[in-house]
Amino acid sequence: MPKTISQFDWLSILVYFLLVIIGWVNIYSASLDDTARSFFDLDQIYGKQMLFIILSVFLIIILLSLEAKFYERFSSIFYIISLISITGLFFFGKTINGATSWYAIGSFTFQPAEFAKVGTALALSKFISDIQTNIHSLSHQFQAFIIIALPAVIILMQPDAGSAMVYAAFFFPLYREGLSGGYLIVVVIGVLVFVFTLLFGPIWVSVGATILVALLFFLKKKRIAGLMASLSLLIVAVALSFSVDYIFENIFEQRHRDRFNIVLGKEVDNRGIGYNTNQSEIAIGSGSWFGKGWTEGTQTKGNFVPEQHTDYIFSTVGEEWGFVGSAVVIFLFIFLILRVIHLAERQKSQFNRVYGYSVAGILFLHFFVNIGMVIGIFPTVGIPLPFFSYGGSGLWGFTILLFIFLKLDSDRMSFW
Repeated sequence: MPKTISQFDWLSILVYFLLVIIGWVNIYSASLDDTARSFFDLDQIYGKQMLFIILSVFLIIILLSLEAKFYERFSSIFYIISLISITGLFFFGKTINGATSWYAIGSFTFQPAEFAKVGTALALSKFISDIQTNIHSLSHQFQAFIIIALPAVIILMQPDAGSAMVYAAFFFPLYREGLSGGYLIVVVIGVLVFVFTLLFGPIWVSVGATILVALLFFLKKKRIAGLMASLSLLIVAVALSFSVDYIFENIFEQRHRDRFNIVLGKEVDNRGIGYNTNQSEIAIGSGSWFGKGWTEGTQTKGNFVPEQHTDYIFSTVGEEWGFVGSAVVIFLFIFLILRVIHLAERQKSQFNRVYGYSVAGILFLHFFVNIGMVIGIFPTVGIPLPFFSYGGSGLWGFTILLFIFLKLDSDRMSFW
C-alpha cells in the first residue's frame, strides 16, 4: 500500500461508488416484487447484487494492496489466462440466450469475457511500452492488432457479438500512442458504407461515393497522389458496398438482421424482436423531467421491459428519475471517463498511460452503446452499463479494470 492513502485518486473512487450505489437503487426497483423481505434477501436479484457490491469492496482492498509493478510484470500471464478461460467455454460453458459465454458452478454463473478485457488491456499496454516496440512499424501494428483480435474472435464465435465489439475500444490507446488516424477513417467509412448500403442499396452508394471522390479530387487541385489514394478508397468502398448483402444475409444471425432493420426503420416489430427497445423508449419517455419516483415506475413495476435489471437498467433511471436523474447519471459517467483520461496523461510510465486510455475507451464504448441501445438509436447487442447492470462478473470485471489503473496512478512517481 502507498505510504498514505492520500495518494489514491479519491475523486474517481467517489464517483465509482456513486455509480454503484445508484445502480443498486435502480436494480432494487427493477426487481422488487411482493415476496421481498429485506435489502439483503439473497433470493432476490437486488440482494445478490448487494452481496456482489460488498465482495467488490474486499476485491478493491486486494487490488490496491498489491505492488503496482505486479500488474506489469505478470501482464502476459493474465492475458494467457484470459484466453484459456474464454476458450474453455467451448468445452465446459453454459449456453444462455443463445450464447455459450458462462461457466456454471451450481446456481452461480461466471462470464470470463468480462475479465478478458482486463487481460487484453494489460497485455497491450506491456507490448506498446516495450522499448523495442515502434507503433509506427507495420509489423508491430500487426502484432498489436493480433493481441486485440484473438480474444475478440474467440468471443465472437460463442457467439457474443456485443462483448466482441467492445474490443474496438483498444484503438483509442493505439491512436493516442501514435497509430495513424487513417485506420480510424477507414473503419468509419466502412461502417457508413455498410449502413447506407442497407438503406439505399449498393448502386446508389457507389454513385454517391464516386461523386464524393471526384469533388475531393478537384478541391485538392487535382494532385496525383491524392487521386491515387482516393481511387483506392473508392474501389474498396464500392467492393464493400456490393458485399454488404452477402455479409448481412450469410454472416449475421436472423436476430441481428432483425435488430438492424428495426433501428434503420426498415421494419416495425414492437411485439417481437423490437419489443424490448419499444418498451424501454416508452418507459424513458414517461419519466418526463423529474420521473415518477423511486419504485413508482409503472413500466418498471409492470415488468414491461424484459431483463430490465441488466442491459436495460437505464430505462428504470429514465422512468423513475426523469430527465434530470438521467442527466446526472450521464454526467457521472462522462466525468469518470474524462477523469481517467486526465490521470492517464499525467503518468510517467507509458505502460500506465496506455492502460489508462484502455480503461477510458472500454468504459466509454460500454456507456455509449448501452445507452444508445436503450433509447433505440443502436441495435440491441447485449452490452451492460458499467457499475449499473446486474451481475457479479460485470461488476467485478469493471472494478478490477478501474482499480488496477488507480493503483498504477497512486504509484506513478516511482516510475519516474
